[in-house]
Amino acid sequence: MLSKLLQPEIQSLIAEKKLSILKEIVSDWSPADIAEMIVDLEPRDQVILFRILSSDLATDTFEHLELDTQKELLKAMGRTEVAAILNDMSPDDRTALLEELPGTAAKQLIQLLSTEERKIAQTLLGYPENSVGRLMTPDYAAIKPEWKIEDTMKYIRENAEDKETLNIVYVIDEKGKLIDDIKIREFILASPEGHISDLMDRTFVALNVNDDQEYAVEVFKKYDRIALPVVDTHGVLIGIVTVDDVLDVAEEEATEDIQKIGGVEALEESYSRIPVFNLLKKRAGWLGLLFIGEMLTATAMGFFENEISKAIVLTLFIPLIISSGGNSGSQAATLVIRALSLGEITLRDWYFVMRREIISGFVLGGFLAVIGFLRIAVWEYAFHVYGTHWILIAITVALALVGVVLWGTLSGSMLPILLKKAGLDPATSSAPLVATMVDVIGLIIYFTVAMLILRGTLL
Repeated sequence: MLSKLLQPEIQSLIAEKKLSILKEIVSDWSPADIAEMIVDLEPRDQVILFRILSSDLATDTFEHLELDTQKELLKAMGRTEVAAILNDMSPDDRTALLEELPGTAAKQLIQLLSTEERKIAQTLLGYPENSVGRLMTPDYAAIKPEWKIEDTMKYIRENAEDKETLNIVYVIDEKGKLIDDIKIREFILASPEGHISDLMDRTFVALNVNDDQEYAVEVFKKYDRIALPVVDTHGVLIGIVTVDDVLDVAEEEATEDIQKIGGVEALEESYSRIPVFNLLKKRAGWLGLLFIGEMLTATAMGFFENEISKAIVLTLFIPLIISSGGNSGSQAATLVIRALSLGEITLRDWYFVMRREIISGFVLGGFLAVIGFLRIAVWEYAFHVYGTHWILIAITVALALVGVVLWGTLSGSMLPILLKKAGLDPATSSAPLVATMVDVIGLIIYFTVAMLILRGTLL
């Protein structure tokens, strides 16, 4: 909010080249506010503002920027500036940047790192993509159980500056294995003469370095932590993951799911920055697949061509029928996909979900059936448009709505679970895909009901 209010003044100072005044103004700002200001400026002005920041403030601000903005700034800076920024960045944020760059560019930037930082960067990038190893940082505080609390506090004060967080201190044995985690407030409240072992309960939660990042999100939510230790296959403590990095993963996963639910391949870049041609490629595949699927709808209508020719009035309600089924299916699919991603339901709950959606389908279908029947009745009494058999037509539409909505809710809820069972992303059962499937079956249900009820009258 602060940056929004002062943006005109900042732009004016840059235009007038009053950089000393500008530096004095932003020196008291938080890195988050400066990052917000930089994003709102033109690319040329972004570089000017970033270059007047002090070294520490520039690094902190850089870590708050989106990856796209970080890349643009790196292109505009010299090797010395880039090296200073990269060496001062926290390892987890630096890994997030490097893994988004082309291989050649990432290697060039790694060469700018100091020997120690280069070793850390290469180690983190060596872990599998989307693993916890890519998120962690080796900047943590580790202590031994035999230490006195007084000595521990002294150690923390002397080594705290470069640690990612000090809310939790980790206890390791002589082999480096994690054996406990202790909150810093327990040290503060304990007697200085006591030992670390006096505070230990050997109860802790840890992530494995090869765990999937989505699993880390679930663990953070379950235990409500701001940081979690990361161990290797032997239980040796090798790093920690903080909640800010996990929130980024959660946002990215949620964005991908939303895009897939909308019938679009997941975008690797933000909507505002992705080239139009790449955006079209992401959308064209699904759109073509859905178009082919809709061809089945035309095929289904052709199968009932004889019935349609005898009772043209039935075609008036086709949009009503198939849209109701598609909408109900989309609702069910969206609810189940989200419930699966949040861990509210699992694959073992499939019968619970099916039973609930069958009930929902009957109730919702009945609700729409009443509305559909009343609509036909009102129009008939007002305009006399449906003829002498209007009651049979109304019953046909009403029963078809029950069947189609029931099918929509059932298929929309079961498809994500089936995909999950097959090891695929449930979000790929997007709302448009479910709607397309329901359209075809919906027409078959509609005309089958019509043939049963209208046989001997209109048909």
